[in-house]
Amino acid sequence: MPLRWLLLLSLIANILLLIDATQSVARDARKAYIVYMGDKPKNGVPVTSDLHVNILRDVVDNNINNDISHEALLLHSYKRSFHGFAAMLTEQEAQKLAGMDGVVSIFPSKKKSYKTTKSWDFLGFPQTVETGPLEREIIIGVIDSGIWPESDSFSDVGFGPPPKKWKGICQGNENFTCNNKIIGARYYHHPRPFKEGEIESPRDSIGHGTHCASTVAGNLVRNASRNGLGLGTARGGVPSAHIAVYKVCWEDNCDDADILRAFDDAIADGVDIITASIGGEVPNDFLHDTHVIGSFHAIKNGILSSMAAGNEGPKKKSVTNFAPWDLSVAATTINRQFITKLQLGNGKIYEGISPNEYDLKGKFYLLIYGGDAPNKTEGGNETMSRYCSPHSLEKEMVKGKIVLCDKGPTKDAIENGIGAIQGGAIGVILTGEKIAEESPDAYPIPSTYVDFEENSNIYKYINQTGNPTATIWKSQEINDVLAPYVPYFSSRGPNPMNPNILKPDLAAPGTYILAAVPPTDGDSRAGYDFKTGTSMACPHATAVAAYVKSFHPEWSPAAIKSALITTAKPMSAKTSPQAEFAYGAGLINPSRAPYPGLIYDLDVQDYVDFLCSQGYNNKLLEQVTGDKTSSCSSKSNNEKATDLNYPSFTLCIKDPEFVNGVFHRTVTNVGSSNSTYIAKVLAPSGLKINVDPSVLSFTSLGQKKSFVVTVKGPIEKSNIVSASLVWDDGAFQVRSPIVVYVTV
Repeated sequence: MPLRWLLLLSLIANILLLIDATQSVARDARKAYIVYMGDKPKNGVPVTSDLHVNILRDVVDNNINNDISHEALLLHSYKRSFHGFAAMLTEQEAQKLAGMDGVVSIFPSKKKSYKTTKSWDFLGFPQTVETGPLEREIIIGVIDSGIWPESDSFSDVGFGPPPKKWKGICQGNENFTCNNKIIGARYYHHPRPFKEGEIESPRDSIGHGTHCASTVAGNLVRNASRNGLGLGTARGGVPSAHIAVYKVCWEDNCDDADILRAFDDAIADGVDIITASIGGEVPNDFLHDTHVIGSFHAIKNGILSSMAAGNEGPKKKSVTNFAPWDLSVAATTINRQFITKLQLGNGKIYEGISPNEYDLKGKFYLLIYGGDAPNKTEGGNETMSRYCSPHSLEKEMVKGKIVLCDKGPTKDAIENGIGAIQGGAIGVILTGEKIAEESPDAYPIPSTYVDFEENSNIYKYINQTGNPTATIWKSQEINDVLAPYVPYFSSRGPNPMNPNILKPDLAAPGTYILAAVPPTDGDSRAGYDFKTGTSMACPHATAVAAYVKSFHPEWSPAAIKSALITTAKPMSAKTSPQAEFAYGAGLINPSRAPYPGLIYDLDVQDYVDFLCSQGYNNKLLEQVTGDKTSSCSSKSNNEKATDLNYPSFTLCIKDPEFVNGVFHRTVTNVGSSNSTYIAKVLAPSGLKINVDPSVLSFTSLGQKKSFVVTVKGPIEKSNIVSASLVWDDGAFQVRSPIVVYVTV
């Protein structure tokens, strides 16, 4: 055999060995996994960290890993409200654990992302609204990025001691203390080095958690604004409520393992409502999702979890929090819009959007296109610099100038323009695709936000002018007459896991929300700033849920959610084209929510029956619930998702020519003891909806009545057809959306 062939065979053999070694290293690489083991054991055996370490000893091969401390592999033990742990495992060890008795599911711990002066008034919820008799007993659990306790929004002046039911702690240190407003705080940072800027306490360095906490339960703070913009009284929806903080989000997002630990603690600590404005980007199976697992154990303990629907819109099936026991909240605009004028040296004026607090006082500065100023010393090029991406611009070329930036590959306009700030620009012109549907956050230098056509005109001016100049004027706040409508970013349905359950559930204000944030100038007092996203919508809904609970402390989480959904204000598909997949039942209505008239109630067994209908078996569900009686019933064997006693009706079909759906529902009277409700159906032509019986008569509060809704077609060949059912007794109107759509 020629020598060159021997050399070639030898090279191939070495490559194969290298590939095998690389794959072996990849298989042996450790990463964080969550091991979910269901409810706490009912046999009296305490769950300890030692138990979880012993489990790790059984799966970690000491012959191969004799230098590994099993204790060091354990990240969290979940033992207060449910059972499980998080640990650093290899793929093989995770597979071995998955086959062990007692393990419900095991999955990698992924990172989740962060998903007012005017918004409450916009909802018809003034400062003078009637306060629930038990609002001062309500505890809101905020799972987020922490809190800035010195903010006026969290002063405890006038507050009494924490409610007697409180069992939590204040995990503070010399730089963080709780008070009678913030009654508890914890932080979670499973073993990994802290990064520069991360504060090792529940204190918030990002601002997201502080903003959400003040939106849901912040005190009344007069004359709040962002340097004069949005001037008014900042307040939360339930300002007399207490706050418990669970910090799981850091500079690099939020880890699943920490999120599940926060749920474990919040449930055991005694919170009444949980708000979590965080979520993933890819939907997961119910038993492989920390939010779903945590919130299921929350409802088992009478605690409703309010979740942001996500910021992945306008894609269909992009809603990321979709479990039937959660409240999934989309975002709407409010009647606040900012117009920021850009004037060019030739006198032409363009009206952009985005709140700009800075006033250049009419002074003109040189104008440059980002694509003409690439940072070539660090390997940059025109493709990167045109978007003004981080570190993409040559500082000497943009310093002291206004920079025009094209729309970049990310949805975040702020991120697209960050290179202009790094380069020392005096101002920046950002670009969006459909700015009428967008609500960009405030920028730290003079800025405006224009569309493609205006960007093109500005670019032409730059190229055709020897010394192009421009100035950016301070924003003017105007009334958005089209509000409310759902902005482009808010995640859309249909439900990616259960097509016959409507998600999102409803919508709440999520654009230009002014609320507390940490200081940026070294002052210990927090300021106020605008933020936009479903993260801002979620605490609005949480506050209304807490408001309802303050009137009806005995109501179940499902009853509270039903009240919010059936009292929501209908919205228009003309301004939000994806209709119920954009806004659910409609815009949340705080003033009416405590008085729904009828409720669609659910208990844990109803959810178990639902899970049975989705294919989960008895053994698995007995572990999840910790109760052998909470298994698949004879009812659940024949039940469909459409039979879950949900306050909305959704039917997914394959053929628009053949529509045939049947829904069984039961309502409970919480309005007037003697009342008669008449069914009123609003449906497009061609869609036949029958309600049987069409009249429900009640003689006492708490009385239940059942009915059947039948939906038949055909329907027009569109993706979604909207209808509604309203039970009306003259005093209460109990509205449920009915959605029929062709499978996506």
